[in-house]
Amino acid sequence: MALEVRDLSECIGAVVRAPVADLLDPANGAQLRELLIARGVLVFKELNLTDEQQVTLGSHLGVLREEGEKGIFRITLDPQANERADYLKGSFNWHLDGTHEDVPIFASLLSGRRLSREGGQTEFANSYRAYEALPQAMKDRIDGLRVVHSFAASMRRAGVEPTAETRAYWDSIADRTHNLVWRHASGRRSLVIGCHASHVVGMDFAEGAALLDELLAWATQERFVYRHEWSVGDLLIWNNTGVLHRVTAYPLDSGRMMHRTTLLGEEAFA
Repeated sequence: MALEVRDLSECIGAVVRAPVADLLDPANGAQLRELLIARGVLVFKELNLTDEQQVTLGSHLGVLREEGEKGIFRITLDPQANERADYLKGSFNWHLDGTHEDVPIFASLLSGRRLSREGGQTEFANSYRAYEALPQAMKDRIDGLRVVHSFAASMRRAGVEPTAETRAYWDSIADRTHNLVWRHASGRRSLVIGCHASHVVGMDFAEGAALLDELLAWATQERFVYRHEWSVGDLLIWNNTGVLHRVTAYPLDSGRMMHRTTLLGEEAFA
């Protein structure tokens, strides 16, 4: 397959152009996967895939996770279209998907179907490159630290009202403790941080919170970040094992609708 690839910055992202037929050819899945791992985020402008085509493309990059309807989960704050719309407010804050699990998802595909007139840009931060660029003194300081990740903490930070019903749902998702620095099988390291990170084990709460805030601010500085301005039909694919993401705030009644396909995790936090 002859891909036309343009890097978006030194640290993250690539725009990819190719005929849809080539992208959907299973023989080309390995090349796309390699590019995804190398660049963190792949951008396909106005590709306009159908849901079926999106699921097919995902299946060539990894193993599909069962969610939504036939592999498509509708991302919307409209409670009529998503019964868990409230918890999606947490997506306004930086996060990795799956920190409440031992093996987080590998990657996600997201297509724009209906957009908000205001806000709604999606931002990505390369946690691999952010760790690699840390001063050695900070690397030494955080080596061996463990962090508790809490779904309830992320909901509080998103301003979701803790009603009896929502609290019961939050409590049904157990806390997980992970290394602050993920040592990947590839030999690379990344930071496991974001809105789910509640506190550092064995550290004064305020001191730990300050450290986590400092690391998040470092990882999300401009040089490590790609900000996507959506057009209808755009498709994004990102490597969740080392890329934080968030959506910028948009009106809750905007009708914004995105279609997501998720790939099962392949490597446990370590």
